[in-house]
Parts: sequence; structure tokens; C-alpha cells
Amino acid sequence: MTTFNTYIKENEETLEMYTTAITRAHGKNHPEAFDVRELYTEIHAKTTEAGAERPVLDVEFAELREVTNHYEIPGDVCQTFAALYDMLSEADQIYQA
Repeated sequence: MTTFNTYIKENEETLEMYTTAITRAHGKNHPEAFDVRELYTEIHAKTTEAGAERPVLDVEFAELREVTNHYEIPGDVCQTFAALYDMLSEADQIYQA
């Protein structure tokens, strides 16, 4: 079973790239993309600071679920946007486990 810290570390490059890409491609029509980017940045920072320990991210994931409407993929977005929401949902599920 993948630990949360391992999941974030293994997907760090993709999550960084995707959160940046959706702000550029969809930020105008989906301003929540900027919140997603900011929340991912906080999650990544706290995970890095925690080292091998499990970070405390209850607030960040609660906010992420709220701004993404529980990771609901809008109908007018690209595959990168959809893949990012899927990855964040998976990270959330691993964190909650």
C-alpha cells in the first residue's frame, strides 16, 4: 500500500506541472484553479517539512474538496485538468486511509 508521503514524492513533478498548467489554460473560466494550485503548494510544503512523518493536512484537503466540489471535473476542461483532479482525489483517499 502506498503511503501518502510516497505518493506525493513519486508524483511531485507531475502535480507541480499540472497545477501550474491548469491556472494558465483554465484560470480565466475556472478561477478555482488558482486555489487548487495554492493548496497543492501548501500540501507539498508540509509533506516535505514532515520528512518521514505523516503531515497534518486535514484543513488543506477539506478546502481542496470544497473548491473542487469533491474533485468534480468540469465539462469544459482538458485532459490535464481531469488527470490532476483524479490525482488529487487519489492523494486525498490515501491521506484519509
